[in-house]
Amino acid sequence: MAHAGQELLIKDALVFLLAAGLVVPILRALKLPAVVGFILAGLALGPSGFSAFSDQVPILEYVTISDPAAAAPFAELGVLFLLFLLGLELSFQKLWALKRTVFGAGMVQAILSACLIGYGLTLLGLPATEAAIIALALALSSTAIVMQILVEQKRAASPVGRSALGVLLFQDILVAPILIFVGFTASRGETDLATVLAQATLNGLAALAVIFLIGRYLLRHLFRLAINAGGRDFLMAITLLTVVGASIITYNAGLSLALGAFLAGLLLGETEFKHQTEIDLEPFKGLLLGLFFLTVGLAIDLTVVIDNWQIVLGGLAALLLIKAIIAFAAIRIFSGNRAVSIETASLLAPAGEFAFVILGAGVAAGSIVSGNATIATAVVALSMLIIAGSWRFGRWLARALSVPEADAPPPVDASASEGHVIVAGFGRVGRAVAHILEKEQAEIVGLDTNPSTVAKQRVTGRQVYFGDGSREDVLQKAGLAHASMVVVTLDDEISAELMVKAARQRRPDMPILARARDADHAQLLYKAGASFVIPDAIEAGLQMSARALEEMGYDNESVRTLIASERETEYLMANENIKTSVD
Repeated sequence: MAHAGQELLIKDALVFLLAAGLVVPILRALKLPAVVGFILAGLALGPSGFSAFSDQVPILEYVTISDPAAAAPFAELGVLFLLFLLGLELSFQKLWALKRTVFGAGMVQAILSACLIGYGLTLLGLPATEAAIIALALALSSTAIVMQILVEQKRAASPVGRSALGVLLFQDILVAPILIFVGFTASRGETDLATVLAQATLNGLAALAVIFLIGRYLLRHLFRLAINAGGRDFLMAITLLTVVGASIITYNAGLSLALGAFLAGLLLGETEFKHQTEIDLEPFKGLLLGLFFLTVGLAIDLTVVIDNWQIVLGGLAALLLIKAIIAFAAIRIFSGNRAVSIETASLLAPAGEFAFVILGAGVAAGSIVSGNATIATAVVALSMLIIAGSWRFGRWLARALSVPEADAPPPVDASASEGHVIVAGFGRVGRAVAHILEKEQAEIVGLDTNPSTVAKQRVTGRQVYFGDGSREDVLQKAGLAHASMVVVTLDDEISAELMVKAARQRRPDMPILARARDADHAQLLYKAGASFVIPDAIEAGLQMSARALEEMGYDNESVRTLIASERETEYLMANENIKTSVD
């Protein structure tokens, strides 16, 4: 017969499964991210939610979590997997590809944000160590929600997506050193803060050395042995052994369990077993992470939040303002134009999921007062709730403020040209268009905002000039008044839309061809005045179909005929559908 404690545990487990299986999907249908859904579910099902009314409505006791502390060990396991998957995603290749954004904009954003927030907290009377930990937690942004928004909106590969990813990567790198620092504050006093920072740095460097040695000389061989011995079952066992074993080692060394899991992810991420591990862990990841974020919601004491609502709302406003300004300046300097910087800053201004991990570690270490942690947790949760809204506002603001910049040099005067084609954007697509048109003796005047691209094309003898095509004076210098056509191949959606609009205002009767990423982008381009829009997705599908037909044995002539017919049909249908939706 089950004991009362066991019955309580079973009931709480059922409530969690109810939240994961029903409540969170409903919130997702309302366009809320899963992370936010679990936090809200935990808030509603915890002591500060429906449980507060269980005396008046006894049935509520059966749909709420009675013992939040019982879920703590499972939530800790969720944290381990969160940090393990973070380490698994990081790679030296990814960091090097985005090095300017990661180690330029990312470093400036994270360090300046933490310094300003920490200084503000000390002015409010918090001790230096506590202020430092809370500031470091709040300086981080939400990798999970930001990247989910960008992927859903097909913006992950755009300049905004690359800028956000670069900054987030640097923030992710900071998680491990921050956890090391928090661990050391458990045994250090306020007067020894500089020593704590120095020792945390030394331990971080030592950890990197250990990662390199074990990853290079041992781990890969162990996984190969597991594969040869028994396939995926043994692979899962060795993966769990790696995660738990590394966590126990770091814990016994006086560091956090989560740090060990992060190091294990870094180790495994450098092997050929990375992707298989991600696939094997996928069924467990969602539930374990969900349990962690559910416990975050359970830990939010609404009474404390309500009693300190002015501090919470004031802290939220200050957080968004400070991080948005710093993120905008950092990205503007290192990696993006004004519109990209504004939109990216709107995504990075709210706090992120790792703040909960750091704040929890600070409370466990005795370095953060529980009441202050509750207020900080509430600020983090509220900021994460509004990420989607802040991004929409940032995108609108980026379009509204995308005016000509005074310091952008105009191209060399081509206003005397007549009958030429203006090609805006001389990347891969723009060069292909120019190459084909030049074969037919068309005169091309190119515009691009990348000085390196302009220099390379001018060496070949092409009339390619540095300039922003959304500026009327630049278009005038490019000979828009007498051009026969404008072709817009820009990668950045906002820049492409602004260029089409500017060209249409000057030449209402001229053909304007534009490249779109997807149907939504195509609608915006048509509204801006494009004559014909070509979505990238159509051409990708046609190319894949052509290759599939060749593999099926079709001759080249038949393939070309079929694809040409299908291309005409696809473009006709796509443009009619888009124009109809625009009208």
